[in-house]
Amino acid sequence: MHIPQCPKCGSQKIIKSGVVNNRQRFHCKKCSYYFTINKLGKKIDDYYVIKALQLYLEGVSLREIERLLGVSHVSVMNWVRKYNIKAPERYDYRPAYQILNHQELQEFISKPSNIGGSGMLITELGDKFMLIKWERFKD
Repeated sequence: MHIPQCPKCGSQKIIKSGVVNNRQRFHCKKCSYYFTINKLGKKIDDYYVIKALQLYLEGVSLREIERLLGVSHVSVMNWVRKYNIKAPERYDYRPAYQILNHQELQEFISKPSNIGGSGMLITELGDKFMLIKWERFKD
């Protein structure tokens, strides 16, 4: 069994000191500090962080990103703040997106009328693909 070291002083002179919330509690004999082992917590895969920030930079709203990726819009907002990403400027274009599987994407791209226009970005989204196309606001 691995015996942890004290997070306060780094000592190996540790004894068990009960259980709190189903987690083993320890006591450092050197500095009299009580602690529990650090829990792993909920960490979101970096893939989703990067995808969320890419979508944000493309002009997709935080709530839309939440619906697409299944990640809280608050988490996305916190990542935007953490990485100091500036909000995109408002243009006469807005992004419209579609989620397509491989077959649907091939059919979409095979039609020349779908390719022309403002601009398009295709990105992987798990086992599917997200197609973002910019459309001009209609006056």
